[in-house]
Amino acid sequence: MVAGRGAELLRPATSSGRATFLELFFDLAFVVALTRVSQRFADLGGDTGWALVAGLGRTLLLFLALWLIWSHTAWITSRYEPERSIIQAVVVGTMFAALVMAVTLPRAMEERALPFTVAYLLVTVVRPLVVAVALRGHPRRLVPFRLAAWAAVSAPLWLLGALGPDRLRLPLWAAALAVDYLAWALGWPLPWLGAAAVGRWRIAGQHLAERHQQMFLVALGESIMVIALAFSGVDYSAQRAAAFGVAFTTSALLWRIYFHRAGLLLTEALGRAGMPGQLGTALERTHVLIVLSVLVTAVGYELVIAHPYGPVRPTWLLFVVGGPVLFLGARMRLDYQIFGRVPRSRILGLVVLLLVTAALARWSPMVGLSVVAGVLALVAVLDALRNRQRPREDPASPIGRETPGSQGSEE
Repeated sequence: MVAGRGAELLRPATSSGRATFLELFFDLAFVVALTRVSQRFADLGGDTGWALVAGLGRTLLLFLALWLIWSHTAWITSRYEPERSIIQAVVVGTMFAALVMAVTLPRAMEERALPFTVAYLLVTVVRPLVVAVALRGHPRRLVPFRLAAWAAVSAPLWLLGALGPDRLRLPLWAAALAVDYLAWALGWPLPWLGAAAVGRWRIAGQHLAERHQQMFLVALGESIMVIALAFSGVDYSAQRAAAFGVAFTTSALLWRIYFHRAGLLLTEALGRAGMPGQLGTALERTHVLIVLSVLVTAVGYELVIAHPYGPVRPTWLLFVVGGPVLFLGARMRLDYQIFGRVPRSRILGLVVLLLVTAALARWSPMVGLSVVAGVLALVAVLDALRNRQRPREDPASPIGRETPGSQGSEE
């Protein structure tokens, strides 16, 4: 590790890899944010055609903007010592900005576009400059400078979208977000400096693994809150009580399937990886799909509990079945990233859900959710049977392995 001014901000080898209480406090802002995202999705339950597509696009864009804030913060606290005052100030400041984004999110595409944008830009532009100044002469200061430079490129698009006509907001913000994510995927390349070698970054693997697991639990907790609020907010009936029970069972099955083997071995897999930064990047992209799938599934809970045997609306299948389909697909991706292979139980569950989707369009929402719960239960049972028949499997990730050409210094 390179010594010098600002080196005290870097995580030393003796630093605990566990997530801090400050980071758990930080996640509280995202409990609010994810609830708002779910509510925006739920409001689309009766839409069809272009209105549904546009509504999904707007909500997905806002979710991805929030995810970028959360994931960058997780990487900051994995690379830098979270017990340092400046890093704690950065995390608390980010939490406030995320909370502003959360409370403005329901109308972020309308009259609250400007405060949402300002809060986002304060994190993407100002925060990396604060970290760069705190690092002073340390070589790693180039990384936050890269982030700030690329954020400055997309900032005009964000501001034009917020201040311009409403009809241009979605395309302008979509272009801005595409720039932000593309910059991350490319390593924030700059002239004469090239791209950052993210795959060679030194990170606290245990910390990053815990942060991903914790965010999954935050999303799952949000789904439990949706179940409770949906059931308590409507007139009691035996049918709604049954829907409440099936919805809770579905969430419990999502928890069981996620943490079966691969979900528990994130820390060990990152510890074994020759280039944990590369594997950590891949895991981040998988978890954005997993978290999104839980939010979408939670919307299905709300719709089913409110009208368990109501009129059939095919668009509801997007949430009732689409969420679990996305979850199983992302979970298959996680299995490959940890073990280099995909269990047959995940493939079977995904295929069954896809095959029954058309048939479920003719049945009530309660039937659809019950079938989904049954398929997830089948996946969980097959996992348990396979676990009993084979010894514990060690991670064997094909991602992040050292190669002769992968050696070199990191920023």
